[in-house]
Amino acid sequence: MSTEDGPGLRTTVFLKGCPLACTWCHNPESIEPRSHVEWKGVLCMGCGICAKVCPKHGITFDEDGVHTADFCEACGTCTRECPTQALELKGVNYTVDDLYATVIKDRAFWGKDGGITMSGGEATLQWEDVLAFFKKCKADGVHTALDTCGFNRRDVYEQLLPYTDIFLYDLKLFDDAEHVKYTGQSNKIIFENFEWLAGTDARIWVRTPIIPGATDTDENIKGLAGIVRDRVEKWELCSFNNLCVDKYERLGKEWDFKGKGLIAKARMEELTALAQASGSPIAFWSGATALEN
Repeated sequence: MSTEDGPGLRTTVFLKGCPLACTWCHNPESIEPRSHVEWKGVLCMGCGICAKVCPKHGITFDEDGVHTADFCEACGTCTRECPTQALELKGVNYTVDDLYATVIKDRAFWGKDGGITMSGGEATLQWEDVLAFFKKCKADGVHTALDTCGFNRRDVYEQLLPYTDIFLYDLKLFDDAEHVKYTGQSNKIIFENFEWLAGTDARIWVRTPIIPGATDTDENIKGLAGIVRDRVEKWELCSFNNLCVDKYERLGKEWDFKGKGLIAKARMEELTALAQASGSPIAFWSGATALEN
């Protein structure tokens, strides 16, 4: 459950799979569309039960920890049998009806301004299920929010628009070459979809991650400000954090920003002032910043 992904207290559903490969990604477990098993070494007591119960014999255990084979089907047997919950299944298959029945149980906690946010990964990769889910929400009077990077076909957003109360739209990098460098994809379709969406009656909050050495340049903020302007409700500059480093370690992956610290508060204020002076008065910043001496 999250309190920051839209108005009011909300339940956020994270869908796996993403068309971008942002080098700073804070949810690396959600990039791959298929389910997988994640090992938490700090909880492991080295009993080896996981390797014994795996029906596919796809788990090995040695002094470096637990290793799952490429042919692992993520059936969940090892996660259920692990006595210390050191193994966790990432990615559970639901029908739309079952998912709705699960998350609607949180309704008592939302209050009058809360609701459900679909996030990821990139939620629109499963847009037909999101559409069916949002239709159930609207029929039940539940507020809906869609967290999206904007990288999908226009018709996908056209079909989701009538059932989406607010779009949380990511704009990361103004320069296309830089966007390709850091995300693996061009930003052309993202900006085209944003231009279309901003021309509708949709509620939009734009969010830009402020990543040291990547998105935190004056040129990037000026460029994005010229696009965002005052055509949306809010433009949130999200300060960099390094809390996801343990996720990469659990996945056995290196993170390009492992050694980066938090951004100074003064720099976040400077970038926000720059955004406002460059034509986007609705810009503000959020998140943790480095402690001042």
